[in-house]
Amino acid sequence: MSAEHKADERPAAPWGSFPLAELVILAGIVMLAIGLLGGSRVPLAIGLVLGALGGLEVSVREHLAGYRSHTTLLAATVFVLVSASLLYFAKLAPVIAFAAGAAAALVAFVGLRRTFQRASGGLSFRIGRMRG
Repeated sequence: MSAEHKADERPAAPWGSFPLAELVILAGIVMLAIGLLGGSRVPLAIGLVLGALGGLEVSVREHLAGYRSHTTLLAATVFVLVSASLLYFAKLAPVIAFAAGAAAALVAFVGLRRTFQRASGGLSFRIGRMRG
């Protein structure tokens, strides 16, 4: 198997072939449906968190393996986590929390791009068959 062919294969999960990410996303969809149909915010929130975690796990794994670049998605996740934490826990003004989140996302973007470039052999992005 050539190195190029191997780079085109989706990275394996650390837990093997068990579809953990897919099951977490499915559980999130079920909780979203329960929350929407029942009119309750708790299952809605749980569904959003589970769906996001399942998708985020796949994105992180693919990014770190150099399979697909998810730089923007992962940097946006940093923005949301930093901004929400500063708004909720530190009770900062929204403009300050969002500015800090944007600064953290910019730093994360640069670091994540470099990480992908190292893992992919120097590529800046890899989307489907497009490479750059």
